Amino acid sequence: MRAVLQRVRSASVAIDGRVVSSIGMGILVLLGVGLDDTEGEAAFLADKTANLRIFEDDEGKMNLSALDVRSEVLVVSQFTLYGDTRKGRRPSFTEAAPPERADGLYKTYVHELQKRNLSVQTGQFRARMLVTIENDGPVTILLDTEQRT
Repeated sequence: MRAVLQRVRSASVAIDGRVVSSIGMGILVLLGVGLDDTEGEAAFLADKTANLRIFEDDEGKMNLSALDVRSEVLVVSQFTLYGDTRKGRRPSFTEAAPPERADGLYKTYVHELQKRNLSVQTGQFRARMLVTIENDGPVTILLDTEQRT
């Protein structure tokens, strides 16, 4: 499972010109699900997301987590995080989970964040979305469960 986390002042998702989700200060998560991902990895990644210290304390140091600052979270499905560009000019997405499996693990990840008492908004799975962000910092972090030890 792969996630791109962006610390934002605000973020929103629009579909067909209508805003369907929006948050204020918090984290935008672009979430990709791979072929071999499991519910355990979704829970691990949600815990990492909730506890990652990417918000500034009173001294301007990144010492606070989403839980500490009670931030909002906007989760957007992003299968293209599994795009393989090693050959040719067109990305291959063969390592991305099929939609039915990816949707289930996407929902598991969202549920795991909600279990940690975070306010979570979502995009719409498989929809063409316009994602608007105001990146704060900018702070952008890549998480990948394949790299955990």
